[in-house]
Amino acid sequence: MAATRLIALHINKGKTIAQTLADRTDYAENEKKTEGGRYISSYECDARTADEEFLLSKRQYEQITGRRHEHDVIAYQIRQSFKPGEVTPEEANRIGYELGMRFTKGRHAFIVATHTDRAHIHNHIIFNSTALDCTRKFRNFFLSGLALQRVSDRLCLEHGLSVIEPRPYRERKKRTEYPKRTSNRDDLRAAIDAALQRKPKDFEELISFLKEAGCEYKPGRMDTSFL
Repeated sequence: MAATRLIALHINKGKTIAQTLADRTDYAENEKKTEGGRYISSYECDARTADEEFLLSKRQYEQITGRRHEHDVIAYQIRQSFKPGEVTPEEANRIGYELGMRFTKGRHAFIVATHTDRAHIHNHIIFNSTALDCTRKFRNFFLSGLALQRVSDRLCLEHGLSVIEPRPYRERKKRTEYPKRTSNRDDLRAAIDAALQRKPKDFEELISFLKEAGCEYKPGRMDTSFL
């Protein structure tokens, strides 16, 4: 049994495409999570330089097509989590590789990093949004998440693993308790209380503490507000 999720990766705020790609691939290939890099594989790229190769393909795409999108998706990540005790890291990595091949139809370079640091073994599959021929990009289509899950289920069955059986609506458990929601004002009050506990020496230092907590300070002529 494997649960899947498709995530579009955008440029992180304040960072370049190169920095964002490096952050994503570095996290996926973390040696502590992949047992020293033992469970990492790749397709049409070197896992050690995948971020640089992805970036190069994007530059070639711009030269070939003349298109450039400021807020485009730079890569996609597939998370594939297996049932605890049902699969070995080696098998999980092979299944992840096959999933990447089938879902992208072999048209996009990708890496597969199998993490073993949790009770459930799971894959991080990162594939380049730019195709190998650098003339087109992967477009997230309607119900792509469902299509991904079906491909993963087929692979699990081929490898003798269980699959998630969808329950009829009547048999699904309905939530009766919901977590209490806090308003922006409550969050701001909590941030101010925490900042005051640090005993700021003046108003400027108080503002500095609040900014560290994620508040945005906007001074006005008549009043002062936080966004």
